[in-house]
Amino acid sequence: MDDQEEIDLVEGRITETLPSTLFRVKLSNGKELISYLGGKMRVHKIKVLVGDKVMVQVDPYGGKGRIIKRL
Repeated sequence: MDDQEEIDLVEGRITETLPSTLFRVKLSNGKELISYLGGKMRVHKIKVLVGDKVMVQVDPYGGKGRIIKRL
């Protein structure tokens, strides 16, 4: 299987900012998840604030999510 086929993208809203550039995100399916900024968002210094809608790539093992796009 190709890794690209297994990517699970979910829309969410940032509810809280945490230390070390971590964010608490409430997903569209109702779950809350700790997420971090993806690499390109860090490189291009894209800022995200509480209340922003974001696209999150969810880890298949349930731990964290990666914010890949601000909507």
